[in-house]
Amino acid sequence: MTADASRACVIDMFTRLRSHTPPLLKNAISKLLSSTFTKSIRESIVQQECSMAIRWVSRAHRRLMAIQWGAASHPEHFDHHIDLFYQWIASRNSLWLERGAFGSLALRGGDVLELACGDGFCARNFYSLRSNRVIACDIDPKAIETARRKNSASNVDYVLADLRKAMPDGRFENVVWDAAIEHFTTDEIEQILIDIKARLTAEGVLSGYTIVERLDKVKSLEHHEYEFKSKEDLLRFFTPHFRNVTVFETIYPSRHNLYFWASNGTLPFRNDWPHAVNRSSDLGTPSH
Repeated sequence: MTADASRACVIDMFTRLRSHTPPLLKNAISKLLSSTFTKSIRESIVQQECSMAIRWVSRAHRRLMAIQWGAASHPEHFDHHIDLFYQWIASRNSLWLERGAFGSLALRGGDVLELACGDGFCARNFYSLRSNRVIACDIDPKAIETARRKNSASNVDYVLADLRKAMPDGRFENVVWDAAIEHFTTDEIEQILIDIKARLTAEGVLSGYTIVERLDKVKSLEHHEYEFKSKEDLLRFFTPHFRNVTVFETIYPSRHNLYFWASNGTLPFRNDWPHAVNRSSDLGTPSH
């Protein structure tokens, strides 16, 4: 008999004993079962259960990725539960979390419009908790279906919409455009930015994420229309529309990422941003 089976037998024996014993003895058994010794046994059993569950769910999502992305035609959206349960653990690469983390820094607490929301992972897990309401839209019916099934929340509405023709109306303190600006032509980007500006409040913030074009000029995904050459290339799209713009990058072996914040109000980590303090010091500077 294995050690795990032995522990299970011990707990089963005490459980059966409790059902046929008088109250005083039952109380004594309860105290014994709640002791440090039995807690250690129960914890060890559940740790084994957790390990088995991790392996099972990771392998299931590895198979899901192989089915969705192993064929010649790729879906328009990515199911980020594959990242959560498989790729992150397998690769130790956290880049998939950056867009949600950086985007949430700009949240103002009001209504949010997320453009091209994909599977809705960020809408639910990064934006909804700190916002009044999130309207998340995508042109892909399968993306909206996945979002509603896997990433629903009481204050998130998933809407099927083509940004070029029917961007959701309203006034929003935040507009999020993650991993989608590269799916449009330069002319379409210009018109979409005009439409975004019309929906932002006076000091509302546009945030988002995209990628830098590969050195070999091969598109990272066949659906992409325009991949940006550099930070400066991305910046030029925003400056005609917003007074304050920040574009920054993170670089991984597999991907060169660009992130942006744009607004007529303050932006994260600027001197007038209320959620941080900045100070420069000349300590350590040699005296003359």
